[in-house]
Amino acid sequence: MQIAFLVAPEGVEQVELTDPWQAAIDAGHTPRLVSTDTGKIQAFNHLDKADTFPVDETVSEASVADYGGLVLPGGVANPDFLRMDEAAVAFVRGFFDAGKPVAAICHAPWTLVEADVVRGRTLTSWPSLRTDIGNAGGEWVDERVKVCTGGPNTLVTSRKPDDLKAFCETFTAEFAKASGS
Repeated sequence: MQIAFLVAPEGVEQVELTDPWQAAIDAGHTPRLVSTDTGKIQAFNHLDKADTFPVDETVSEASVADYGGLVLPGGVANPDFLRMDEAAVAFVRGFFDAGKPVAAICHAPWTLVEADVVRGRTLTSWPSLRTDIGNAGGEWVDERVKVCTGGPNTLVTSRKPDDLKAFCETFTAEFAKASGS
């Protein structure tokens, strides 16, 4: 399965991109880096610049139909930039409309809130998003990883980098179920 990893040109938490990316590869999937701009994205280790990664496709060129699932890495700035980009928000909403699995970690559910896809869903995130998720009609829980199947698709969420092992194991298993493998 081809999996879109949607990130802004800068601000993604590097480990929340690289660990799930490797987990997708290890599970036999093909990850592709989708961003709002061409070139390279700048990852961060919290507030410090880390590595850069080449963009495979811009969100304006990308089609939900080409992907079996979506991963939204966190970082504080990353989802804040994405939720201000109409094409990125529409791309995220498209996975829900198509019933395809989505996984989001840390601050990434901000983009889900903007896409208006958390209403009636139970999810987790970095604790500071609790009010935003509640205001958007979702139920926030404090769990390492949460799988919500009570909607048009499977939604896997996690709180923080310390939860990455559980997040990666869970999203790859759920994506495999969705693809029928």
